[in-house]
Amino acid sequence: MASVKTAILFPGQGSQEKGMGRSLAEKESQAMELWKKAEKICGHPLREIFWGGDQEDMSRTEYLQPALTVVNLNLWFFFREKFQAQAMAGHSLGEYCALCSTRVIEVEQVLKLVSLRGRLMAESGQDSDGTMAAVLKLDQAVVEELTERTARKTGLTIIVANYNTPRQFVVSGHVNAIKNLESLVSESGGRFMKLPVSGAFHSPLMDEAAHELARMMKKDSWKSPDCDIFFNSTARSEKDPEKIKKLMQKQMTSPVYFVQLITNMKEKGINRFIEMGPKGVLSRMVPQILGSNEDISVLNITSPEDADKLRNFNE
Repeated sequence: MASVKTAILFPGQGSQEKGMGRSLAEKESQAMELWKKAEKICGHPLREIFWGGDQEDMSRTEYLQPALTVVNLNLWFFFREKFQAQAMAGHSLGEYCALCSTRVIEVEQVLKLVSLRGRLMAESGQDSDGTMAAVLKLDQAVVEELTERTARKTGLTIIVANYNTPRQFVVSGHVNAIKNLESLVSESGGRFMKLPVSGAFHSPLMDEAAHELARMMKKDSWKSPDCDIFFNSTARSEKDPEKIKKLMQKQMTSPVYFVQLITNMKEKGINRFIEMGPKGVLSRMVPQILGSNEDISVLNITSPEDADKLRNFNE
């Protein structure tokens, strides 16, 4: 029987939902304290917004980034004694949870970074006339060719920003470039879906915001992770703290190579994937990337009520 190697995955923007993290916070005082700490750092009433607010507020980048980080980390702190992880990764925003979970940076540092990141990305979106869209049902080579053709035709910025599955991508760039791409996708038999985001994330249009975030990162010392972290911008693991800091400094302007990241994890022997966060977005992506493989198992943990699911998963 093959040895079991486990990776923890943390979701990012788009996985937020109403009521997220509430049951755990009401069960565990430490979890509630993390919500209060995040609210103090970011200056927003996160519990009010995500436990009783509306969808429009919950989709605002400056609110959801610290809130989702709290939810993901609280799940990790609650369940971390139940298994031994050999690797970590996060999708975009979720990468900060991976840094905290492997002790590269402390909780308070993470909350400060994601609060600033959320604010900067929201502001940059207002200033840069950028947006994003999902492109589905087309192969990677086709999506890349159509995106490059649109960039040449319009003279505007547009790139493939997220490689989520072999047939699911996200493009990011100027609004008019994204509009031009839509007809090309339809003509090629693909599906095009505009996303409710405030800017062109993971593209060069985030450059100014990325530089400001990097200035905050430079103030702190980072440590080597206590297990492998696979990073979005390279799809590979890195243990040197200074190299990790540089990867995170360019994360906001770099594509998320999630397909390649999961594939590389599998090649390193990872055969169990546990997603810590709402909705199970990444849990659905992993089988689409790796195919139907009897050696692979995937689980999504969303609340303390999932303890039985994890127990059965471990058996």
